[in-house]
Amino acid sequence: MAAGEELIKVVIVDNDTRFASALAEILKKAGIRAAAAGVPDNFEHFIAASGSIDLLVGDLDAEFQGESLIAFLRRLYPEMEILPVVARPTVDGAVGAIRSGALDYLLKKNFSLQELAAKVIAFVNKLRRAAGAGGRHNLLYRDPRMVRVMALAKRAAASRATVLIQGESGTGKELLARYIQRHSPRADKVMVAINCAALPENLLESELFGFEKGAFTGALQRKIGKFEQADGGTLLLDELGEMALPLQSKLLRVLQEGEVDRLGGKRPIPVDVRIIATTNRDLKAEVEAGNFRQDLYFRLNVIPLTLPPLRERPQDIELLLESFVKKYSKLNGRQFVGISEAARRFLLHHEYPGNVRELENMVERAVVLAPGSTLELEDFFIDPDAIPDISQLPPLPDETAAGTAIGAADAVNAAAAPLNELPLPVGTTLAEVERYMIYKTLKAVDDNRTHAAAQLGISIRTLRNKLKEYREKFGDVRDMG
Repeated sequence: MAAGEELIKVVIVDNDTRFASALAEILKKAGIRAAAAGVPDNFEHFIAASGSIDLLVGDLDAEFQGESLIAFLRRLYPEMEILPVVARPTVDGAVGAIRSGALDYLLKKNFSLQELAAKVIAFVNKLRRAAGAGGRHNLLYRDPRMVRVMALAKRAAASRATVLIQGESGTGKELLARYIQRHSPRADKVMVAINCAALPENLLESELFGFEKGAFTGALQRKIGKFEQADGGTLLLDELGEMALPLQSKLLRVLQEGEVDRLGGKRPIPVDVRIIATTNRDLKAEVEAGNFRQDLYFRLNVIPLTLPPLRERPQDIELLLESFVKKYSKLNGRQFVGISEAARRFLLHHEYPGNVRELENMVERAVVLAPGSTLELEDFFIDPDAIPDISQLPPLPDETAAGTAIGAADAVNAAAAPLNELPLPVGTTLAEVERYMIYKTLKAVDDNRTHAAAQLGISIRTLRNKLKEYREKFGDVRDMG
């Protein structure tokens, strides 16, 4: 089984636990990671405790916190696919489920257990194909910054050292964590994930460390925590920066001693777990602010990896765009001849506060809603008033611009030359070298900022910020020799 296939995880929830367990067993025999459970009272806690779920199947036609359960789940977990299999269908439920992005809306009594399993397996195979074509289980990149991060990640994977992955939401921190696990000596062992931001402190403690029967009111039976579940494998602590200080001290002890104390337990239990932690916070700044323990930070920060935001990876936007169009066209049975110049121009210059996840969601929406065979700018927006004015954006590179880009070769080659070959005096600071290269590159491409940013390997936003800084400090003096 391919590595991408191993990552597909299916969870079946149904109040008829015998039905859910039977369906899970059939899926397991088909080589699918599957688990069964009753319909939980709190889906946020359930999904957080279950780790990363790729496909949630079950009786999900209900209201939850003032909206349909499916709409709620799709909003909170946009990367999790949902397949409702209901006992009592309604027209409103069916329409709402499909509109909310459910894969289908199946009536349980219309299928035998084997037929239903075949339906689930078909959807799993679609997810596998999407993953193999550059879906959410693969990291796609060509930008030099990402190349460096991935080279470090691959070397780190071969060890058992703790890895701390930092980056903005939507940059692919969990994907990088799973890449490290897949390339580690523990690739054939279990990987357990828990979202530290999704659970309150007391529940997170019991989920991490487990508890004995009678440890507190409601502890009716022993529970094995995530550390014990991950024994011999890898534990992913997602969004660790959200963990409360008292719990941080308990986590530190587990990392230092290699043993865990269940709540209400009589003796510590040794565990062999490789830790990968992710956070969208700057933990060093959190330490300085008193929100994160310094000793825990140093314990985790053995191999720090920082994923750059998409706006600073200009060479990756086009690659991801094409991949997502291909992926969602296949999943939705659509065919497109291309993307309009206006749409491409906007997408290549957008700032992406939501990073890769935002780009993927925008493409999926456009693929679903586009009425024609070309993806137009308006297809990426639900609200017509939200369609941006792109008249001020730089034009796309075209055949006529190719000569200019080639004409910039000397400036680009100069960037790779040794410093003693550049026309700068000894003692020139790095900041002055940077300013020199930016201005020389701009001059070589006739002040085309799009081309200059691409040649320099930085985002247009970064280039704008640098030029603003130079104007304020130096009055935008361009002649540096």
